[in-house]
Amino acid sequence: MALVAAVRWDRAAPAARKAVAEPDDETVVQTAAEAAEGVVFAHYRQSDVRDLDVTVTFEEGVLEVDVYLNAPDGEDDPDPEAVADEAARAAQDAVDDLFADDEA
Repeated sequence: MALVAAVRWDRAAPAARKAVAEPDDETVVQTAAEAAEGVVFAHYRQSDVRDLDVTVTFEEGVLEVDVYLNAPDGEDDPDPEAVADEAARAAQDAVDDLFADDEA
């Protein structure tokens, strides 16, 4: 079963943010992608995943994560749609944590 899950994140308005150094775009994208992949492979063995595409963009403070997952959906397997959704949310949470660490 092939599924796509997406999440969109926008950081706080400039007036609401403190003047601190923020992570660069590459760090944000890498953090989100690793978090999403980690969730997928926590549920499936890598050899069981037929196809996984995690697309992450971070432009002008807006994070977009798309997770395409083609994995078994048998009776004893995790629900691929739920896993893809969880992966997209985990990517968002990881970026939230990344920005929270910078503000601390």
